[in-house]
Amino acid sequence: MPPQPSRTPATGIRIVGRALTCAVFALAGLLFYVSAQTARGTDLRTDNSLLSLGDVIRQRSSQNQQAQAQLADLQARSQELTEQQGGNPADTARQDVLRDAAALEPLQGPGLTVTLNDAPPNATARIPGVPEPGVNDLVIHQQDIQAVVNALWRGGAAGVQVMDQRLISTSAVRCVGNTLLLQGRVYSPPYVVKAVGRTDALRAAVETDPTIRNYLRYVQAYGLGWKVQESGDLAVPGYSGTTDLRSAGGQP
Repeated sequence: MPPQPSRTPATGIRIVGRALTCAVFALAGLLFYVSAQTARGTDLRTDNSLLSLGDVIRQRSSQNQQAQAQLADLQARSQELTEQQGGNPADTARQDVLRDAAALEPLQGPGLTVTLNDAPPNATARIPGVPEPGVNDLVIHQQDIQAVVNALWRGGAAGVQVMDQRLISTSAVRCVGNTLLLQGRVYSPPYVVKAVGRTDALRAAVETDPTIRNYLRYVQAYGLGWKVQESGDLAVPGYSGTTDLRSAGGQP
């Protein structure tokens, strides 16, 4: 029997190297397959499911703003067609009263404007003995805006506007992080609240509200923004969004 060729160390190393190379390629192929199955043909970096909450809110806010503009245009056209067709004067007068009560018509008259704003980012305690502020001490919270709105209603406001939107009976003031979410749209500070009504009654209601008084302590201590302005001729727009109630006590 002829002598068998002996397996040298170099031959063994080459065989092991080839085996490892094949294993690496096989593993890479498996990873590509799993990734493709998970993505199912989509780009993992741009998949909507990976959008942050803030991105989703901003996207929905823009969509809602466009939808509200279209709705306002349709409502105006509907009102114009109704007036052209005429009808019972009593019914027309009743519709006008209902539209006023539903905040669908703009208002103009004397009123009050209240502006709230975050403190400067580098704010420190302004009063001796007051502890240095934390992050939550320097920003506007939901209860601050809601307190102003509630005080204006108690003061007899005929209509209230927050930022560029008129409030109705189902409006909800909500904050997500340090932004305001109102009727499907997102706002950043400063927050402006306007109310049409007797300015003396409105101001008295704001100045005596206990939640606002507590907020004013933070204004003095850390420099949160606060401004109250009276006007003899203030205008607030009519509500232009949907009036459907989507949930009990919810937001339209």
